[in-house]
Parts: sequence; C-alpha cells; structure tokens
Amino acid sequence: MITGIHGMYFSEEADALRAFLRDKLQIPARDVGGGWLVFDLPMADMGVHPTDHEGAPASGTHDVSFICDDIDKTVAEMKARGVEFDDEIQDQGYGLTIHFRMPGGVRVEMFQKRY
Repeated sequence: MITGIHGMYFSEEADALRAFLRDKLQIPARDVGGGWLVFDLPMADMGVHPTDHEGAPASGTHDVSFICDDIDKTVAEMKARGVEFDDEIQDQGYGLTIHFRMPGGVRVEMFQKRY
C-alpha cells in the first residue's frame, strides 16, 4: 500500500535550500544525520497532466508545489520572513497561484486549491 510520496530537490546550494525550507517556509524537519534534513509535510496530492497543448512541459517533467489555505495571508507572512516572489497572485481556475525562488535557482509554485 502506498502511504505517501517522497520529494527531492537537487541544489548546488543544498545547505542554503535546507535552511530556507526550515526557516523561511517554516516546514518542520528532522535531522537524519550529517546535517541532512528531512521535511515532514502534512498533506500531499498528485495530478497527471497531458502534454498535448501549447506551452505544456515536456513529457517526463515533474513539479513540486506548496499548498496553503489562505494565499494572501501566507504570502504576507513569507514576505515578512524575506521570501521574494516572481509574480502576483493569479486565478488559474483550479486555484490561486504565485511563484517564488529558493536557493539554488529553484522556482516554486504555491497555491490555494479550489478542489
């Protein structure tokens, strides 16, 4: 039985990215030895999207997004902790989205879902 997913970011700035996730996004973490942090996320879901439309990512591409309950409040809190956003909140139909960058050049979507 599948009980969850394990995601992984690869970064030239691994220590800075770990600190960003822990300190800026305030995701709880366990040190599993040698400074390796494993982040405990409270919920996960996964979708599969077709690639047969203009602007779609290539087949085999994968993506990790962060979900929040109140995007306006969460963005304000994250900005207060020094997180810089690439764009403004946008209505995508499935939810409200915004993007930010993490150390190592990782661009991430955060969204408030509507499903």
